[in-house]
Amino acid sequence: MSTSLIAVTPIIGRDDPYNAAMPGRAPSKPAPAFGAQLAAQRKTRGLTQAQLADALGISVEMLAYYERRASNPSADFIAKAAAFFGVSADDLLALKTKAPRKPGPTSQLAQLTERLSRLPRAKQKVVTDMLEGFLKQAG
Repeated sequence: MSTSLIAVTPIIGRDDPYNAAMPGRAPSKPAPAFGAQLAAQRKTRGLTQAQLADALGISVEMLAYYERRASNPSADFIAKAAAFFGVSADDLLALKTKAPRKPGPTSQLAQLTERLSRLPRAKQKVVTDMLEGFLKQAG
């Protein structure tokens, strides 16, 4: 009784439903702010995870971890990624920086103080003495 072995060549390609490129399981929770920013910067520049990982000197698995799960990336990696993308670390960390406050109109007291500072010293003394006397009376 002889048995013959039949060589089976697997069909791997886009026609093979079992080995076709699959997008993977959808994440169960949103990526941390840093990961979302990192992925956005990468996609904006048209880079794959493999290309960015190679450029940053890390594994693809580590880059995927940073993009999807890392809530506390190392300062070293943040600095390296920010330098690569030409952005600040604050941008990558998605830190909201307060916009500089717009100065409003100068207050009446500031205007009076400015005018007082332009008076001769003797007249400044008269005005300040008068103000001090008024403030003492007021309380």
